[in-house]
Amino acid sequence: MKVSVLTGGGDAPGLNAYLKAITFKAIDEGYEVYGFLDGWKGVLENKYIKLSKELVEKEYFQGGTLLGSSRTNPAKNEETINKAISNFKATGFDVLIAIGGEDTMGASSKMFKAGIPVIGLPKTIDYDLYGTDFTVGFYTAVDIVRDSIEKLISTAKSHHRVIVVEVMGRHAGWIALYGGLAGGANYIIIPEFPLDLSDLVRVIKDRYNRGQTYAIIVVAEGVELGNINKEVVDEYGHVKLGGVGEQLAKIIEKETGITTRAVNLGHLQRGGPANSIDRIFPLKLGYQAIELVKNKEFGKMLAIKGNEIVKIDLSQVEGKIKTVDKELYNFAKSFFY
Repeated sequence: MKVSVLTGGGDAPGLNAYLKAITFKAIDEGYEVYGFLDGWKGVLENKYIKLSKELVEKEYFQGGTLLGSSRTNPAKNEETINKAISNFKATGFDVLIAIGGEDTMGASSKMFKAGIPVIGLPKTIDYDLYGTDFTVGFYTAVDIVRDSIEKLISTAKSHHRVIVVEVMGRHAGWIALYGGLAGGANYIIIPEFPLDLSDLVRVIKDRYNRGQTYAIIVVAEGVELGNINKEVVDEYGHVKLGGVGEQLAKIIEKETGITTRAVNLGHLQRGGPANSIDRIFPLKLGYQAIELVKNKEFGKMLAIKGNEIVKIDLSQVEGKIKTVDKELYNFAKSFFY
């Protein structure tokens, strides 16, 4: 049995834990393990390497992915689909384990229907992948946001400023919500709900009137304030984001008269080694993926629901995202102060 694996989309802490689990378990079963380079791009360009226990053990403690990644979409058109199928068949591999978020899983579902035996594993720091309570990288990203907010509070207090912290989150505000709550942010703005500017201004002014002459505002990058250029898109049709923090800072300063600065955490949220959660769960899921390989259960994504590992048809994940509901956001609003 020849097992192949790829990591697609944005990198995330914990991807190398997946690769360790898959490689160790597969080799123990007597299988060979190969990794496509740079996600689905490696399939289209027929580029891959052989994985060993020594290699994945060495990289286990590192962030990112030893295989590289990309946002290449193999299902972009009929030509790319046929090329991916042809290349995969030529390798002689028996299965492809695709690790990724909504785009990678959506593409994996399409490629499974087209004839490639695929198994999916959940990854995205955005936490917006449908059907699972865990996506590798999310909890490490939340820790990074929390730590950054705590550091920014010091300088905000010293200069009596408002600081707007822009974090990742295209369609869903999970990082902003969890990171903001954990870090003690004074207001959180996410894509699921429109900005209530009057309420934001009220909270900031109330703080200053009470003598708390600083504020930390967290905003997800996908919040629209006239800052998004919809003409620049990637292979999955996503517009290029970035800049909402600066936009919001200007609005706050104009409305309050208080000096306001913006900080975009950007790719810092993806960087560095994974925390314990983002190491242990990928080890469990990666190990279990080889059990699916043994049973030839293809077209599935492994997920975590509660404390259990479950199997979901890739078709159930395709084209869906998980967003913050109103009840959870209302809970968070209780701490906007």
